[in-house]
Amino acid sequence: MIRKYLIDLSLILVAIIWALNFSIVKVSLREMDPYSFNALRFIFATILLTYAAYKRGFSLKVKREHFWRLVAIGILGNVFYQLFFIIGVNYTYAANAAVMLGTIPIWVALLSQFFTDEKLTFLTASGVFFAFLGVTLIIMGGEGTLSFESETFTGNLITLLAALCWATFTILSRKYLRVYSPLQYSAFMSVVGLAGLLLIGIPFLIKLDWTQISAIGYGGIFYSGALSVGLAYIIWNNGIKKIGAVRTAAYQNLVPVLGLVFGLVLLGEELSVLQYIGAALVIAGIVLARLKLNRILKNKE
Repeated sequence: MIRKYLIDLSLILVAIIWALNFSIVKVSLREMDPYSFNALRFIFATILLTYAAYKRGFSLKVKREHFWRLVAIGILGNVFYQLFFIIGVNYTYAANAAVMLGTIPIWVALLSQFFTDEKLTFLTASGVFFAFLGVTLIIMGGEGTLSFESETFTGNLITLLAALCWATFTILSRKYLRVYSPLQYSAFMSVVGLAGLLLIGIPFLIKLDWTQISAIGYGGIFYSGALSVGLAYIIWNNGIKKIGAVRTAAYQNLVPVLGLVFGLVLLGEELSVLQYIGAALVIAGIVLARLKLNRILKNKE
């Protein structure tokens, strides 16, 4: 029974990791700039992924005809996405950023419909819609500021570009995950990301005052690199391979729901009615996105 839902449980674990990652990154960024942080965390991610790949008998060698395409995909998903995300959050409200990133499953669904063989069903489309609506209600019901005025326009646009980058990365990855294992693919992508982020981060790393970084700061780098990038990317890519890009992307919307749960359990925060409704819609949306119409019809016969 558990094996049947192993993919779902692993993607829920990713959502938990990413939900905690927001707070952990905020703490770490008090002690260092975001460009140094990105470069340092990708060092941990790359070490973990390449070690795990070699341990399982995989090399980082890919087919010659795939090499430059994979490099381009890696730059899109691990360099541009990271930069747009960090810069976007700096220029808009956190609530706005959460809504923009909540569009990822929508972009994945639309791109899949037009550019892949993974076509939308009524249930999947409904699930994606309800999940996004749920995220919006969670944010509207919270204390965070949700504003789309002119002063946040640039940040909103840049964060939306981040969402598009991750959605496109997810779609493009599916083709190559039929050729390479999720672990091998994730390791190769992390090396590409590390190279790009190190090039950008070197001027900041040179100026970084290492003595100002506490054990908590280094712990944040490790968590965000080894878990939020390393482990999470393996699971994410495995999800794309096993259940498709659209259904995997739907789990992205669990992140704000779990953020509410952590706030409720760990901080004793109170939730509004809108947030309860939003959380229910996100969960319902993910369930709908995972259902297959033919399975329902068979059960009715």
